[in-house]
Amino acid sequence: MDHATTIVGGCGHVGLPLGVALANAGADVTLYDTHPGRVAEVNAGAMPFLEWGAEPELAAALAAGRLRATTDPTSIAAADVVVVTIGTPVDEFLDPEVRAFDRAIRSLRPHFRPGQLLVLRSTVYPGMTDRLVGWLRAEGPAVDVAFCPERIAQGYALKELSSLPQIVSGSSPAAVRRAKALFRRLTSDVVELPPVEAELAKLFANTYRYVNFAVSNQLYLIARKFGGDFARIHAAVTHNYPRLAGFPKAGFAGGPCLLKDTMQLAGFNHNSFPLGQAAMMVNEGLPAALVELVKKTRDLSRDTAAILGMAFKGNCDDPRDSLAYKLRKVLALECREVLCTDPYIRDPGFVPLAEALARADVLFVGACHAEYRDLRPRQPVVDVFDFLPKPAAELRKAA
Repeated sequence: MDHATTIVGGCGHVGLPLGVALANAGADVTLYDTHPGRVAEVNAGAMPFLEWGAEPELAAALAAGRLRATTDPTSIAAADVVVVTIGTPVDEFLDPEVRAFDRAIRSLRPHFRPGQLLVLRSTVYPGMTDRLVGWLRAEGPAVDVAFCPERIAQGYALKELSSLPQIVSGSSPAAVRRAKALFRRLTSDVVELPPVEAELAKLFANTYRYVNFAVSNQLYLIARKFGGDFARIHAAVTHNYPRLAGFPKAGFAGGPCLLKDTMQLAGFNHNSFPLGQAAMMVNEGLPAALVELVKKTRDLSRDTAAILGMAFKGNCDDPRDSLAYKLRKVLALECREVLCTDPYIRDPGFVPLAEALARADVLFVGACHAEYRDLRPRQPVVDVFDFLPKPAAELRKAA
């Protein structure tokens, strides 16, 4: 099969790498997106966000005529397979916004036609796949529905789409068979689950990571409270000790998925998830906790602070739900001035790295960008990640 495929949200972080990968694997792919600027960029061969190694792959797919981007929703009806990258967001109360998902799907429904395979790709609230199946059976059209969650690390999607297993679920044996055929273009390692288990699998994976980061962050704060060096302890207990191979370092646990998916799971369990909710308090409270630690050793009201890196993780240009911005808010209440710098994020309020280093009295590492790896600043540095070379990163010794 050529798999004539339209990806809804096709110029976004989930849809675009998938579209490029499928096109270069022989599928005919249309990227439908409502953002004209992104569509124009993609059709010109430019990635609208940072995805390592993607531009040559994008150029190859465009040159082969197997990939194009459009703002025309009629491209949905023309496809045999429709991949929807719309997930279930959370609202201001951190509750699942199910109605937002419903509205999005209903807006697409006029373009669906009988016989298509509809693949849900982003995180959905558990039960949403079966709920959608029931709705379409009642109101039409007759389409096969699959839920095949993405599990890629942002920025490395093209590599991981072919190197990681793909979870596949569907509303019927035919839906599963068709979804397997689509994703076997990318990998032979396909794992089948019932829809609700596939939905939970995605939430479980992100929640597990989020809780583990919270464990490390809580232990970091305990170590600091009693004058210990968490990084040194971590290095000691993980050295040639396989039972702690999965023990992460401390650091900001931000981004558009981990907290959201943990709260989705809490909502699904009727807001009874004390472990996940405790993890949220630790991770979301880390920026303020770091500032409180610094205040014990210096008067920040006289200081200019600079944050190195505002993306939600290192070597990334995505600021969504980055805890560096929460750190900026906390510092703005305490410091004379707060400077922000990031080599990947365009923001007129940011300053160049050289200016941040020249003007700051104290530095905070917000994201572990490779550009900072060899910095040896003159100022004290708060580096919860233990990323910069020592001893420059040790505020506890310098302050």
